[in-house]
Amino acid sequence: MRFSEKLPMHMPGHKRNTELLGNDLPYGIDITEIEGLDDLHNMRGVLLNTAHLAARLYGAARAFPMVNGSTGGILAAVRAVAGSVGGSAAISRASHRSVYNALELCRLTPVYLEQTAIADIPDLRCVLVTSPSYLGAVADVEAIAAQAHARGVPLIVDAAHGAHFGFSQKFPKNATRLGADIEIVSLHKTLPALTQCALALVSGDLVDSGDMERALRVFETSSPSYVLLESIDRALRLLDTRGAEIFAAYEENLSRFYARTGITAPDDPGKIVIPAANGKALMDAFREKYDIELEMCGVDYALAMTSIADTRATLDRLADAVIAERVAYAATGFLALLGMTDIPRRVFAPFDAPRGGEFLPYSSAVGRVALEYAWAYPPGVPIIVPGELIDAQTVAQLDALTAAGIEPRSDNGRLPELLCS
Repeated sequence: MRFSEKLPMHMPGHKRNTELLGNDLPYGIDITEIEGLDDLHNMRGVLLNTAHLAARLYGAARAFPMVNGSTGGILAAVRAVAGSVGGSAAISRASHRSVYNALELCRLTPVYLEQTAIADIPDLRCVLVTSPSYLGAVADVEAIAAQAHARGVPLIVDAAHGAHFGFSQKFPKNATRLGADIEIVSLHKTLPALTQCALALVSGDLVDSGDMERALRVFETSSPSYVLLESIDRALRLLDTRGAEIFAAYEENLSRFYARTGITAPDDPGKIVIPAANGKALMDAFREKYDIELEMCGVDYALAMTSIADTRATLDRLADAVIAERVAYAATGFLALLGMTDIPRRVFAPFDAPRGGEFLPYSSAVGRVALEYAWAYPPGVPIIVPGELIDAQTVAQLDALTAAGIEPRSDNGRLPELLCS
């Protein structure tokens, strides 16, 4: 996407005046929907070309560039396939908060795949799984797609962390090619794109792409950033022209890292999970001793996220720090890492949560029903969901996070108090 320098008698107000504002921000390409630059919500020109390129690269029937991250795509996807008439949605309990928010908006009752088979869920509107997880675990998307399609419902895959899938045999196939009807990817997480850059990929006969387009108009800004749109286009064109070369180097550098450290790669080798007695202490040590800022930490691990922009030098530097700290990888599941062995009992669906209640210290609220979410961010997976019974496990999880120096959050921001009924 390119445009000629013209007198900008239109938004935005900075008018691309870098002399006045400085050139350290991309004012020069921050523009709006003027002639020749297309309209994200009615793509007919350059943005449509970007969308066609995305669809080809990921094997989708249609692709929609997005500028408000995977969160907006998840909200739109659920709305597009389920409307607002209620029913059930099959999800993993370890879904991102955006999934729960989407279900609330559409008055869908979550049914957890850890507890119930897809074939047994009544009034099912959609299946929604996360693959890969924040820690690189990959679901059997092909099998789940077959089960969803046997019920005649679409499969949505939250692949926010899987934008790099499908471009190399060393990485898993992307969800679209495994049968997902809607795949949501965040380009900014593992590809060289600016924050908030994402794609919605639509395929199959169970989703009306027009419904998806309309839902995106609801949940996405009507004034999209052309800085972000340019970033999406550049990232996709890089994959198209140099993808094989870049991924070959990425694979080689990752293999060298794992060989040097002895760490075993998860399903997505781009995610490096480093176990520790105290995840935050390890993350602090990497920052203070080695000038390495890791992505996140849990109670007993820290996560290094890599991307195709990493080089042998950057991964060698990370490997040196891992070796110096003498940490060894221990494979474990995401729920286990959260300390969640049992899913809390549900009393009512999240969208039925009363607005009124009382705030109690969570340690004194066992046996009460939560009326708000509590979570650690990252990864944004709820520890307790509105409508669930607060139990000893909930208290233990929140206590463990706090003791490890990780501050849990809640909707009302009053932890250690929780809104309860």
